[in-house]
Amino acid sequence: MSGSSSGRRGSNPRKPSGAKSTGRGGKPPSSRSAGSNRSGGGRTGGGARSGGGRSDGGSRSGRGGGAGGAKGLGGRQVEGRQAVRELLMGERRKVHEVWISAELEGDAGVADIVEIAAARRVPLLHVARSRLEREARSEAPQGVLAHAAEIAEADLGDLIGATSGAVPPFLVAVDGVTDPGNLGAIIRSCDGAGVTGVLLPRHRSVHVTPTVAKASAGAVEYVPMALVPGLPGALKQLSDRGVWVVGLDDEADRSIYEMGPLATEPICLVLGAEGAGLSRLVRERCDSIVSIPMAGRISSLNVATAAAISLYNVSRLRQELP
Repeated sequence: MSGSSSGRRGSNPRKPSGAKSTGRGGKPPSSRSAGSNRSGGGRTGGGARSGGGRSDGGSRSGRGGGAGGAKGLGGRQVEGRQAVRELLMGERRKVHEVWISAELEGDAGVADIVEIAAARRVPLLHVARSRLEREARSEAPQGVLAHAAEIAEADLGDLIGATSGAVPPFLVAVDGVTDPGNLGAIIRSCDGAGVTGVLLPRHRSVHVTPTVAKASAGAVEYVPMALVPGLPGALKQLSDRGVWVVGLDDEADRSIYEMGPLATEPICLVLGAEGAGLSRLVRERCDSIVSIPMAGRISSLNVATAAAISLYNVSRLRQELP
């Protein structure tokens, strides 16, 4: 919810007031929860970052796409066996070359990567392990990396425009998440839960670095991602177009499990930064703020874990409700 989001332990969540589409822009009445206009972003208790060690900012040869400094989504260097497999199989962008550690030549664990690269006519180089590890920007590249064209940005208008389709938009907005491992895990959950698009701030947020691609298990190849200059403004656009904006924050009184039919409407779940939670302006743009109830002694969850729980709750409701 917030950065390491989850619900407030021992809270008494209120029942959401509306699932009827009678409000402005197709939204149910009671568009804001009692907690949606609090001036502070709810702080989470477990915002320890998963990253560490090797820098993943992508400063080498302009690759990567680190927090704050990237002009685009990034993704020009992909590391890890599964991430490179999906890069090749997805065929969403040009792959310039694949590097495999020379000690893995003939190894069954990378045989399919070699075969797919050959079938796609992608140059494949067997290089010394030391050279590959010097080039790598993630902690464990697994003896495989690839250089490719940057991931293309999705258009926010196109993501919103999907409201006219058979499946209502299911969007996720990330408010200042800077840990690449967390963002990668969130994108992986987005792919599995059927999210139709992700909104990332152009500044002060990690983009697609090698660690993000690896942590996503290659899901960055399939989940549409839009970079927005300001998240509050983007959320206003969503709201004006009839998309429900629901913030996830551990200080909210309403439970994520009480969303009910709201989950079947066009919806955008907003995840806050590690530790800090939702920023004030983003919080003010939310139609409702919800939390994951906590039964134990720890008051919050890691943002990637909270995202997975919340996304699959929406996915479940969309399958179960008419």
